[in-house]
Amino acid sequence: MKILLLEDDKYLCDNMKQQLTKEGYIVDACNDGEEGFLLALDQRGGYDLAVIDRMLPVVDGLSIIKAMRNKKMQIPIIIITGMSELQDKIEGLDNGADDYLTKPFHISELSARIRALTRRPAVLAKKSCLSFHDLSLDISKRQLACKSNHLALTPTEFHLMGIFLEKPEIVLTREQLIQKVWETDTAVESKNLDNYIYFLRKRLRTVGSECVLSSVYGSGFILEVKHDTKP
Repeated sequence: MKILLLEDDKYLCDNMKQQLTKEGYIVDACNDGEEGFLLALDQRGGYDLAVIDRMLPVVDGLSIIKAMRNKKMQIPIIIITGMSELQDKIEGLDNGADDYLTKPFHISELSARIRALTRRPAVLAKKSCLSFHDLSLDISKRQLACKSNHLALTPTEFHLMGIFLEKPEIVLTREQLIQKVWETDTAVESKNLDNYIYFLRKRLRTVGSECVLSSVYGSGFILEVKHDTKP
C-alpha cells in the first residue's frame, strides 16, 4: 500500500516514514505544504492513504484536504494536529479528514489508525444495509439515513456505527468497541472512543433520529430509542 506523508517536522516525518516502511508500506514524504499540495492532487501518485499535518507551511493541511475532496479524491486521510480542543478535531473531520491524531503520539498509534481505515469490517462486507428503528446504514455508500435525511460518515464513524447497528439495544463494553474498531489496547484508544461517540451522537441529531447512544455507567454504550419515545 502506498502512503503520502505530509509533515513539516523533519525529525517526526523521518521517524514515521522509517517505521511505516518497516511495516511494508511504500511512503512518499514531504515537509512543505506547497510541494505537498501538488503531490496530493496528482492522481498519478496512486496513493492509497494520506497522512497530513494540519499546520504545514505555505499551504496548510486543511486546505490540501479540502482541495483533494473537491477533486473527488476519496482515499482515506488522517490529519495530524497539535490542537487538542474537540472543536479543532471536528473541524478537521468536517473538512474531509477521516481520522485524526493529536501530537504527541506513538508511531504504533498511527499504525493502528492506518489499519482501521484500510480494512473493510467483515461483518459489514456481507450486507448491503443495516437498520434499527428509524435508522439505516447504507454499506456501499457509507451513508447514515433517517427518513429523508442522509449523511456520509467517515470510515471510523461508519465502522463504529455498524457495530452498534449489528447489536442494537445491547450494551457494548469499551473494550469490545476498541478492539473491533482499532484492534489495539484500551489505554491507547479510550479517549479516542469517547470522541467518536460524541461525533456519532452529533450525526444522529443531524439526521433527526429518535435513536441515541447512551452511556451505561461502568459498562459501555448502547444504541437505543429515546426513552420518552418508547411506547
